[in-house]
Amino acid sequence: MTDPFTGPQLQNTTYKAADMTGAHFDGVNLADAKFFAVLTNAVFTDTNLQGASLDDVNLSQSTLNNITMQGTKITNANLSNMSIKGATLENLDIEDANLTGMKINGILVTDLLAAYEK
Repeated sequence: MTDPFTGPQLQNTTYKAADMTGAHFDGVNLADAKFFAVLTNAVFTDTNLQGASLDDVNLSQSTLNNITMQGTKITNANLSNMSIKGATLENLDIEDANLTGMKINGILVTDLLAAYEK
């Protein structure tokens, strides 16, 4: 069986109350998609999340590799222990999120914020 999240065009889709734990999104176009979902341990590789809205989501322990999140909005989210590598984050907006253990380019986001506040 092939992975249903490999390569499809899923822009403008909405995922409400979805449990997508461990899902793999490989080469998926999720531009302007809306997520209200559990995405714990999800893997996003070569994925377009441009303009997406992720509200009340759990992305803990997820991995985002080589993704576009330009203009994406993340609110009320658990981003703990999430790893982001090779991403376009221009105009990304994150509000009310748990960032404990989240890394960008191997650097803890909480350390970056603490340095910024000094």
